[in-house]
Amino acid sequence: MKIVRFMTNDGTVRLGAITQDRWDEAQTLEGELPGKLTLTGHTEPIVRLLAPLNPPNIMAVGLNYRKHAEETGVSLPDIPVLFIKSITSVIGPNESIVLPAAGPTQVDYEAELAVIIKKKAKNIRRTDALDYVFGYCCANDVSARDWQIEKQKKQWARGKSFDTFCPLGPCILTADEIPDPGSLHIRSILNGQVMQESSTSDMIFDVASLISDLSQSITLLPGTVILTGTPEGVGFARKPPVFLQPGDEIAIEIEKIGRLVNHVTSET
Repeated sequence: MKIVRFMTNDGTVRLGAITQDRWDEAQTLEGELPGKLTLTGHTEPIVRLLAPLNPPNIMAVGLNYRKHAEETGVSLPDIPVLFIKSITSVIGPNESIVLPAAGPTQVDYEAELAVIIKKKAKNIRRTDALDYVFGYCCANDVSARDWQIEKQKKQWARGKSFDTFCPLGPCILTADEIPDPGSLHIRSILNGQVMQESSTSDMIFDVASLISDLSQSITLLPGTVILTGTPEGVGFARKPPVFLQPGDEIAIEIEKIGRLVNHVTSET
């Protein structure tokens, strides 16, 4: 099921299911994410798509694609490289990524598969890890490289946590629709040009391994979002580098899930 969170004509926020790949309306759902949801049989027009959920935490993994690690000149990690993104960085489809007035001038895109945790998880075995997945969505781990690498002395959290730096969407595809998250086509498209194109099969640590590792002595709450890393082709690794500019359109596409589109503006 493709689950969306959306605004109706009267301004009400609802959960719904996309059917027949129509994005102008949704069959409403009763219940709460990431719990049990029931189709009502009633259809509402989608006035505005929202981020598919408000996560309690965003746990993100760096350097998790082999070719991305190679393009950055960094050796492959022995364990997942974890950082945290602020939950206030979340935006939805068609919302603007805002280049901060705080000063970053090297703001980059990162296409990522996002995992949504279904139930409380702690010290989970890899063999059981996928049982804890509610679903998947597209994500853009927007990153201020100058803050990430220089100003914050390689402490990544602030450079990746500015407001609007975590677009999610356009839907959550429930886990039953993706029995193998390790073979999905993923790409980013900037102003119509493909910048990243890869497969989740290039991950160093697969989804089950990430969930198991991140849950060791840390509780993953229901609704936690795990960003699983980005493939090669990011802007700062290009020659010359490519960074987001006002007026840009950046799209993230993942096989089966859909297309997440955001435009870029500047904070005034």
